[in-house]
Amino acid sequence: MKSRTLLYLLIVLAISASFILPACGPAVLKTPEPVFTPTIEPAVQVVPKVLTVLQRQSPTILNPHFSRNVKDLEPSRVVYEPLASFNNDGVLVPLLATEIPSILNGDLAQDGKSVTWRLRQDVRWSDGQNFTADDVVFTYNFITDPEVKAVTASNYGQIASVEAPDKFTVKITFKDVNPTWAVPFVGNGGVILPRHIFEPYQGAKASESTINIIPVGTGPYLVKEPGIKPQEVLLLGSQVVKTTKIVFEPNPYYRFPEQIAFQRIIWRGGGSADEAARRSLQMGDVDLAYDLDLVDPVQLAKLLDSSDKGKLISLFGGAVERLLLNRTSPFIASASGEYSSLEVPHPVLSDKKIRQAIAHAIDREAIAKLYGEMALPTEANLVAPPQYKSSNIFYEYDLAKARALLAETGCVDSDGDTYLEKDGTKLKLVLQSAVGTIQSQIQQIIKNDLNNIGIDVELKTVDSSIMFGSGASNPDADTRFSADMMIFRYRSSSPDPSIYMKSWTCAQIPQQANEWKGLNDERWCNKAYDALLQQAINEFDAEKRASLYIQLNDMLIEDVVMIPMVWRAVALGANKNLMGINPTPWDSISWNINEWHFDTP
Repeated sequence: MKSRTLLYLLIVLAISASFILPACGPAVLKTPEPVFTPTIEPAVQVVPKVLTVLQRQSPTILNPHFSRNVKDLEPSRVVYEPLASFNNDGVLVPLLATEIPSILNGDLAQDGKSVTWRLRQDVRWSDGQNFTADDVVFTYNFITDPEVKAVTASNYGQIASVEAPDKFTVKITFKDVNPTWAVPFVGNGGVILPRHIFEPYQGAKASESTINIIPVGTGPYLVKEPGIKPQEVLLLGSQVVKTTKIVFEPNPYYRFPEQIAFQRIIWRGGGSADEAARRSLQMGDVDLAYDLDLVDPVQLAKLLDSSDKGKLISLFGGAVERLLLNRTSPFIASASGEYSSLEVPHPVLSDKKIRQAIAHAIDREAIAKLYGEMALPTEANLVAPPQYKSSNIFYEYDLAKARALLAETGCVDSDGDTYLEKDGTKLKLVLQSAVGTIQSQIQQIIKNDLNNIGIDVELKTVDSSIMFGSGASNPDADTRFSADMMIFRYRSSSPDPSIYMKSWTCAQIPQQANEWKGLNDERWCNKAYDALLQQAINEFDAEKRASLYIQLNDMLIEDVVMIPMVWRAVALGANKNLMGINPTPWDSISWNINEWHFDTP
């Protein structure tokens, strides 16, 4: 019976994967494999179009295997490509592969233990070298090398081996039956690296090499030297913020030269969401701007009404804005001098009843209103796809219940200053957030409600390019968690929730030993969660699988690992004549930049 269920599910997966939408462009169409004949001279259309892009955050690295942040992933996907990606409907679309593996075409094993990818034979790297299966095998070996410390390594934990039977075939063998066969080499975490470029730069210093700043990829555009170029320096409060510029030009070896729509792409990072909104919607000197969901909705509406230069593009995907609670002490060092160390539990937030009190004091409805139509209140951490979203409610907004929980812990106000003490220690917590108008308003809402239940709150703001930068040399990076609480948006990047939910496993805790590259900022470790997640990953039955992921979500919420506040949309400001943008929740917005174009000369 079990084998029949497995076979049925594999057939369903195979059939659903075969329905590729024609709107996804030439790369999606199933055409006969071309005969591989190396091109001697590059052939690229020269088009007098310049695309200008503005991000609120400044990119710091152009390699998705070394960063989980949108600021880096978006420009990286202009250059790098995976074997396939999921479109907005959750359908797998081939990119560097010729088609999607299935039982029907014989490339997905009936026992669920292996998958074979057939590669395009007309792909070349932007330096003219041929793309082959060796690059895929090398990418696997590179990112799973423990010394490399790639943030995507956990995506490949189910794999036993990756082999190249021939120049354009890759066979992946799994350790066991694997329903998540479409996770490796798919989407942002699956981009392929060129072996001939990265092979000399393996090991512990791989992330520090300049090859991560001036990448060589297979995408439609390449990065001009010097790569990420520092620009103006801004002063935001007491913090010095560097802005950056990246210049892209056509990849002369791109396999679809007729799709090259821009002679140059100017990609700027740094500033504010308000500036991005003005420049894209009102001034019109920016063709695409990110993070407009952070702009006051009233102001955003005024900008849209006052100009005919721009349009708004929005999408609800898997992004949730949460309040993270630090399980370790950010202000007391361990014996080795490490802050937010597992060796030093948090003196206040280690108490579950205090965490529960804070959860009851979060007014999700008030926070959602700040975003207008760009956010919905949620208590679930995993919100998409819908079959995985929990409907259970644990901590409704209730200040009286919050105060009662604090009283149960023995918290009292002994000096009459309205703030409580526990065992003689004042309940004072530092709340960190990225700089932004709405973020500041969220901070104030949280501060006011926590003040009302007797918890003093100190507000801390950090520029987003610093907060979401590398933690190796940056004490204010989110992975260092130099605060008690932190407002943080994070999203599921695949319709399969296994990657997203791995973020709260013990192995993902950022520490000095792994150069603070883990995803588990809260530093919560629960072996039962890890075991249940592995069970969910290996479960083929769709209903059982959904039930397991809902249980995993509820474990996080019930123990107040984080407090989900709002389900947020992604919003972009775009030139009204910029066409072809087809955002998917499961990849970067720039995933299909080969289809972007202006519809007027």
